[in-house]
Amino acid sequence: MSPRHAADPPRNLQARSILAGQAAAAAAEVEQALAQPADPTAAAFFDVDNTIMQGASIFLLARGLHERKFFSTRDIARAAWQQAYFKYVGVEDPEHISQARNAALEFIAGHEVSELEEIGEEVFDQYMAQKIWPGTRAMTQWHLDRGERVWLMTAAPVEIAQVIARRLGLTGGLGTVAEHVDGVYTGRLVGEMLHGESKAVAVRALAETEGLDLSRCHAYSDSFNDIPMLSLVGHPCAVNPDGALRSHAKENGWLIRDYRTGRKVASAGAKAAAAGAAGSAAWLIGRQLRRLR
Repeated sequence: MSPRHAADPPRNLQARSILAGQAAAAAAEVEQALAQPADPTAAAFFDVDNTIMQGASIFLLARGLHERKFFSTRDIARAAWQQAYFKYVGVEDPEHISQARNAALEFIAGHEVSELEEIGEEVFDQYMAQKIWPGTRAMTQWHLDRGERVWLMTAAPVEIAQVIARRLGLTGGLGTVAEHVDGVYTGRLVGEMLHGESKAVAVRALAETEGLDLSRCHAYSDSFNDIPMLSLVGHPCAVNPDGALRSHAKENGWLIRDYRTGRKVASAGAKAAAAGAAGSAAWLIGRQLRRLR
């Protein structure tokens, strides 16, 4: 073998080493260029009911409380009707929400906060996890991947908001605060439900304490009631919107995302028929529950 050929392997090895070093350096440079640093002034706010998950979380909680003997079959039948109405008609009824709030406060009075938190974890596994909208879940992850904080905003109890946020890996959850003394619920609220304008107030307060620039923030909801919150941020988005919010979003050039399969624009007559079907379904649920008991 000639001297030239004998010297080739060392030269090739050296050249490959140089190429490997250059490639590693280039990869690190590309990675650094593509990486988006966390923006401490940006955040995203998500409504829960019919935005993050299908249906109303407070009624799923009511179902879990009923199974643990917090209240009667008649009470859960009423909650089932309200849940069915909300699911099929897709519109929040303030009277239903108020009734659910008062019932929940009545039934948790005298119970420990830790007990509701434990039940909330179980209810999430039993009923809520399967109702999370994959599309909205992906949107929360998109914000997290950008280094932004993500908060849930819901009229449900703050303990449930925190459970959902924790299980989805989000920054935190804000919800209705029930008064408790020495870890025991009194049956009263601290202020009012976190609903409508109250969500906007909470977002403003959070922006001030966290140093957020609302013009750089996003907000997501399905309900016309959350327009005050959506209007605060620079990037509002209507998710699975009710008719009033859909119209408002179109008029104002907001993003619209609908993850409901086979969705059709319902007429007033169709909504009435859906409400009737919901009532019948709830009656059957109540009847079956009574038989089981």
